[in-house]
Amino acid sequence: MPPTPGDSRAAANAAAVLSAVLTQGPIARSDIPKLCGLSPAAVSRQTTALLRAGLLRELRELPEPPATADPGAPGRPRIPLDLHTGPVGGPLAAGLHVGVPHSTFSLVDLRGRVLARRAFSHAGRSPDGLPAAIADELARFLEEFDTGRPLLGLGAALGGWVRPADGTVVRHDALGWHGLPLADELSQRLGLPVSVDNHARAIAHAEILFGRPEARSSLLHLFIGNVVDAAFGIEGTVHQGPGAAAGDVAHLPVPGSRTPCACGRTGCLQASVCDSVTGAEAVRRGIVPEPSVNLLVDAAATGDPRADRLLRERARTVGRAAALLLDVFNPAVMVVSELSSILQDCYLDEIREAAGDPDRYGRRIVAPHAGPAVLPVAAATVLLAPLFRDPSRLT
Repeated sequence: MPPTPGDSRAAANAAAVLSAVLTQGPIARSDIPKLCGLSPAAVSRQTTALLRAGLLRELRELPEPPATADPGAPGRPRIPLDLHTGPVGGPLAAGLHVGVPHSTFSLVDLRGRVLARRAFSHAGRSPDGLPAAIADELARFLEEFDTGRPLLGLGAALGGWVRPADGTVVRHDALGWHGLPLADELSQRLGLPVSVDNHARAIAHAEILFGRPEARSSLLHLFIGNVVDAAFGIEGTVHQGPGAAAGDVAHLPVPGSRTPCACGRTGCLQASVCDSVTGAEAVRRGIVPEPSVNLLVDAAATGDPRADRLLRERARTVGRAAALLLDVFNPAVMVVSELSSILQDCYLDEIREAAGDPDRYGRRIVAPHAGPAVLPVAAATVLLAPLFRDPSRLT
């Protein structure tokens, strides 16, 4: 159905109000107009609709008055508004991150806070049977943690080439998925609206929505896991490119790397730093009994100098790749999602040092704001980000 006149303006107004409450809430309704440039009447209309839709709530307790306020000054009571994240009635988004060894399920509120999560191993599952197995286990997870709060739907994130317009996994070589209509399969089995996107873009959306304010200006995100990819956002919009194929940096040549790649070249980023390669190297050096970056990080945390040395080597390689991307995009902030640097600042510092030019880039290289919960939050954000862009779909 084509939009009726005024639909786009209503959507933009609703998004502006919801964004103001997200970034500044709890906030009095009378303070919203000056934050989003709308008239008091327009704000009143939108807040009423957002309250009715269950996205906002009025708080009973007033915030502390400013120290400069005149306690005897007359005026109307300032009833603060906030996102509806209360334990009674506040809507939730389900999240699904599909990794290579396992999937992660989550329940996330409107502020991107994880209320429940669970891992599901892929061991013994065929590529063809994996979507159904994930859906069945996810259904059990949602039933177990059902508190009666409205469930907005499911956001799903994974690596590889993902086309969010129709929820298709165009190519994910590590999972053996090609042309998989993942959103349709999950929606049919779960009976929920499902949105699917690449996990690098999903994390970028989560940083823009819930992270550092500078991410809303411009953001570069680099994901290091079993899959290596990237995303770029400017003025709150994450770039997809034709066919939603943007962000494939697997074969970005890394200065100084001589690691052979399956493509026939040497020094490609994914072949140099991905989890499977790093885990295999950790086994070869006798650090861990099986190729697992998680075990490698645990070994470093318990004081194994060999594990620490290998993680620092990887961090420096990531830093050299980050420098190439920083030179091209020069974002306000660069987020690096890499397990050791998320858990330990020393490895993030190693990435920063290897990127060089501290006067230019300084502390712009950061870890995700959600820390170890980055993937559960990002997956749910695949559903939440479109809602914040157009909350009128629920009003």
